[in-house]
Amino acid sequence: MAESVLVDRFKQGYQAVFERNWPFWVGGVLLAFLGTLALAWGRPWGVAGGLRVWGDWFFYAIGLYEQAPGFSLFLSEPAVLTWGLLFGAFASALLSRQFSIQMAPNWELLKGFAGGILMGVGSVMSGGCNVGGFYTALAAGSISGFAMMVGLLLGALIGLKYLMWEMENVTVKPLKEKPASSGGVDWKKIQPWLGALCFLALILWAYGLSFQAYTEVGVLLLLGAAIGLVIQRVRFCFVRAFRDPFMTGEAVATRAVALSVMISFVGFMMIKWAGLQPEMTYVYHHWIGGLVGGAVFGVGMLLSGGCGSGSVWRAGEGQIKLIIAVIMFALSNSLFKHYIFTNQAAQAWGQPYFLPHAMGYFWAIILVCLVMTVWWAVMAWNEETDKLTMV
Repeated sequence: MAESVLVDRFKQGYQAVFERNWPFWVGGVLLAFLGTLALAWGRPWGVAGGLRVWGDWFFYAIGLYEQAPGFSLFLSEPAVLTWGLLFGAFASALLSRQFSIQMAPNWELLKGFAGGILMGVGSVMSGGCNVGGFYTALAAGSISGFAMMVGLLLGALIGLKYLMWEMENVTVKPLKEKPASSGGVDWKKIQPWLGALCFLALILWAYGLSFQAYTEVGVLLLLGAAIGLVIQRVRFCFVRAFRDPFMTGEAVATRAVALSVMISFVGFMMIKWAGLQPEMTYVYHHWIGGLVGGAVFGVGMLLSGGCGSGSVWRAGEGQIKLIIAVIMFALSNSLFKHYIFTNQAAQAWGQPYFLPHAMGYFWAIILVCLVMTVWWAVMAWNEETDKLTMV
């Protein structure tokens, strides 16, 4: 009898964690905590840097780049954060019985291709994707974070305008439904076990890194996996924060992102204020690149249907369109950075600027919290009035 009760309690707990989506605000709080912990450990959370490492190694392997990349594919901090995000989301999808290979119509695949390229190019100019260029950059005190926020809003509006035009003028041939197969293996029952094995493999990978004196990298791998778990369970995507208020009027994601930025900024500033990390950590962006790159990136994320982090966790769920977007993101980011927007070009656009240098830590915290509160309030007002809704 007691054993039966324990089994029932376990099932109820499992369903609450892995069969129901977590609230958006919970995701925002957890991401802020994990991102701040990553900074305290050595490197803040980012996505584009890891994807660039993937692209750099691919082009080096095929002989396009003569010099080996400066970051290791499996031992560098930016790479393992993105590996952790991908495999953490993959394991979470398995535990939630939500992993499946999901094909999309050819037109949607083409949009994933084009959107991935735009995100790759935009993230180079802005010094990161929606995470590194906006979320983490702003939390780190880089003034370019404000610029990319404006750019993302502009890009989202342009992308939404296109999607509205597409709905009226483009006919997309739907996929043919495949008949349900009878018999065989019930993968839905097996997926949770595979997800548990995947998380175990990540833990063993981190332990192996620690055993080889790469403890810092191993912990960042686990933090990346935890972030992947959180955003998959919440279905957290920055696209919704910038798109939904203008498309449906809904501001749930906007409120969660604004709250998360405020918590992250306070956490980052406490770490830097106390001298635990250098003030200019992750402050290498410039406002012109943030604005222009943010607009380009914003259009790309609307086309692909996922931001930098959102595309990666959806790829971990098996969505082919987003797998294509991630691949093109990595390749275009690497090529654009290698041949066009080099460090010299970036410096010509402007210099990085640390916000507390202008007003001190206290007033910098007040300013960022005020801006996020205003964004929150305006989108909440629009949620009630639909004054800014375009669709």
